[in-house]
Formats: sequence, C-alpha cells, structure tokens
Amino acid sequence: MSNLEDHPAEGACGGEGADGPVLELLEPREVVLGRTTKVRRLLPNKNRRMVGAWCFVDHYGPDDLSGRVDSYGGPGERGMLVPPHPHTSLQTVSWLFEGEIEHRDSVGSHAMVRPGELNIMTAGNGIAHSEISLPDGPPTLHGAQLWVALPDSSRTTVAPHFNAYADLPTVELDGAKVTVMIGTVAGVTSPAPAYTPLVGADVQVGHGRSITLPLTPACEYAVLVVDGSLSIGEGDLRPGFGEMVYLGAGREAITLTSPEEARFLLLGGEPFEEELVMWWNFIGRSHDEIVAARNDWMASLETGGSSRFPVVPGYDGDALPAPALPGTRLKPRTRRR
Repeated sequence: MSNLEDHPAEGACGGEGADGPVLELLEPREVVLGRTTKVRRLLPNKNRRMVGAWCFVDHYGPDDLSGRVDSYGGPGERGMLVPPHPHTSLQTVSWLFEGEIEHRDSVGSHAMVRPGELNIMTAGNGIAHSEISLPDGPPTLHGAQLWVALPDSSRTTVAPHFNAYADLPTVELDGAKVTVMIGTVAGVTSPAPAYTPLVGADVQVGHGRSITLPLTPACEYAVLVVDGSLSIGEGDLRPGFGEMVYLGAGREAITLTSPEEARFLLLGGEPFEEELVMWWNFIGRSHDEIVAARNDWMASLETGGSSRFPVVPGYDGDALPAPALPGTRLKPRTRRR
C-alpha cells in the first residue's frame, strides 16, 4: 500500500502544451476484453491518444449476466474473465457503476471492486493482476477501466502497489453529486495517489438540471457519458451513452445540461508531453523496452513467476501469454497522435 511517500504530484495543473478550448467528439470502437467482455474503447482514439495522463479508457456494460450461456469451459465463467496479465509504467483505475469484480495481483492484494469504490493499482516497473466476475455475483455489470501513464520520474522508481478506497469524498454542485475519484474538484481532494496533476470524477445530474464544473485553464479535460445524454457548453454538441467529448484546455468552467437524468466521468490533467510506446498491456519509452518487458513476462510463465512479474496468488488458472510482436519497430507517439 502507498502512503504517498513516493512523491506523487501535488498542486494544480501546469504545462504549456495543452490545446485551447474545443468540443471534439471521440467515438468508441468495440474491443473484446479477456474471454467474455466486449468494451467500448475511447482512448487511445484515432484522433486523440491521451487526456492529461489518462491514456486508456474502456467503458463496458450494462451487461446482463443472469442466464448467460457458458461458452468458455467451466461453470460460472460469465461476465468479466481476464486471467493474470502484466502491466508496466502505468496505473490501472477500476470504477464500477453496477456489479462486482474480484481483483487479485502479484503483490498479494485481493479485493472486490464495487460501485462507488475506487481500486487503483500502480505498476511501477512491473505487476500482474486478474479481474473476474464471481459466479454468485450481481446480475449486471457496468463500469470503466482506465489507465494513467506514469511519468519518467516515477515509472521505474515507485514500487508496485495497490490502493482501495471505499469512502471517497463527494461535493454537491448545482444539485449534482460529484464523487472525486482522483485529484481535486471544487476544492475537494481524493486520497488516491497520482504522479502527475490529474482529475477524475463521477458526476450524477438530475433530470433537466445544469451543472457548471470549475476547471483549471492549464489542464485539458474530457467527458465520458455513461448514462443518459448531455448538452455541453452552449448546446451545439450533445453526446449520448458511451460517447466521449474532448474539451481541450483554457477553460475556467464548463456547463453541462441533462435533458434527462445523466451520469458522466470527468477526466483531465496536465498535458502529458512525454512520448510513449503502448503495446498490449505495457507502456514504455522505446521498442526495445517493450521487447524486454514481453520477454520478462513470457519467461515468468515458464518459471512460475519472477522478481519482475511474480505469480498472482489465489488465481486458479493459467496466465495470459503475450501476443507476438509486430514485424516492424514500435514507434513512440505523442499524446495527440
């Protein structure tokens, strides 16, 4: 567990590389996660790779798990079924709106992900974890899985660790409920560790209500609609369920209006200017670094774990092997493309 002794970022957003205010619709693409779960992938997007240090956003469900036909072998294999797999140089942020997921990882953590509770896993130089829906779990699954890129100053020095928060701070704005997952919103700060200035919040807006969210001009932001629909700004753009809107930077506030009850995630942060190589479940800075991480992971499967990627205690089953690398060298990319 982290006591924020590894020098996570403090203070407001800074940086000079953010785009100005925009309203840019980012449409999802469908991806199969693990063996059973279809997700809508919003980041990386063909038009925008990152929002702050947020570099990966999957939105899934609501999925009806009751009566699901077992097509994958054993009893109870329904809902999310992601065997142990590795990560490097990132944080995973797990957030549920409905349902329940069991998390296990190679530092020995065992926790349930439940609605309104934040699970955040910091990979450092290497960690492995599994995510599954238990056979006797709730009948509906709806949530978001997000990644945060760790900066070069922290990604190999911070030790792998896991944090869970069952009671996050909330604030009421214009009658809307804002749960602060990470960072600070309207003067309310989450205890979750962050290594660059970052914001993540779950916002619930009532029927026909408007909310004006305070923003930091030097930060860039996006909004992901997970229930209902919204009108953003002066109402020219009206994203619906499963759509994300990039807001850019340079704003002190943004007004969102719900013609019905709506719920959305606010994601933002200081523009992340380091070039990244993202491949499979790894983040690095070069092709060779990704190759080394893949080789280390595959070697750990042969030896029953390693110092970089220990086994995931308590998981009954095989870990995921890494796919083959592409035939060309992986190139570092910026947050924009």
